[in-house]
Amino acid sequence: MAVIKGLKDTLNDEVARFDQAPLKQPVLVNSVPKGGTHLLRNILRMFVPVAQHHDRDFVQIPNMHLHLDAFNPNAPMLSCGHLLFSDQSLANIRFARHILLVRDPYDWVLARARFFVSEEFEQENIAHLKSGVFSADAILNMMIFGIHQKSPALLDIFTHNAAAWLGTGVHLVRYEDAVRAVNAIDTPESEAFFSALLAAAGIERPADWRERVTVGADRKQSRTARENLKLPEGLEFPASLPETQRRLVEFHAPGLRALLGYA
Repeated sequence: MAVIKGLKDTLNDEVARFDQAPLKQPVLVNSVPKGGTHLLRNILRMFVPVAQHHDRDFVQIPNMHLHLDAFNPNAPMLSCGHLLFSDQSLANIRFARHILLVRDPYDWVLARARFFVSEEFEQENIAHLKSGVFSADAILNMMIFGIHQKSPALLDIFTHNAAAWLGTGVHLVRYEDAVRAVNAIDTPESEAFFSALLAAAGIERPADWRERVTVGADRKQSRTARENLKLPEGLEFPASLPETQRRLVEFHAPGLRALLGYA
């Protein structure tokens, strides 16, 4: 099982500084792993009472039976997950407002690679990726095509964690749009983005929404933000996905970026 180490989360103290209106319906922030979940989760936390934060773990198929209370319509909670599309998932979250977070597959490959080789990530069967034996390009290819019997391929992850959910009533959020909205908080475009996000979560937008977003989006609060990851000495990844790996993504998952709105 993967283990994530990192910074201590202190955001609940910040949440308490703001007046909070209780959720009236469960809210699930569901995402592709390494899709920027901490950013969206931390922003929404700023609009929800701490008592309604379901934060024991990320909800996934293997542990879902331990987290059914997150979707109780009589005791609404804000939860996060990497939840595969399935009949079981659909039945269990049927009362929840469902926000689906995706990321450009090009950037996702890089984010996943950085995370897998970082000190903050521990998974015994792929720990050798940190050994220095593999080049950065080879690791990127592993992120695209997967590692046989050890880690799923890009297409499998995006199929079951994202594409299969489309058309089922989800509110689709692209990570890049969220980042742009945070970085341009005073613009009409940012206001429109966060108005739609809060409406999808059933949250009435308060007058101080910009301050809440800014606090929640502080990257120091994200254990897996790029600058908070420690990589093996000598191993560096490019700022953008190389052209060869871009072509490999298109070979491996043709039409995926267009489906998600990136073409």
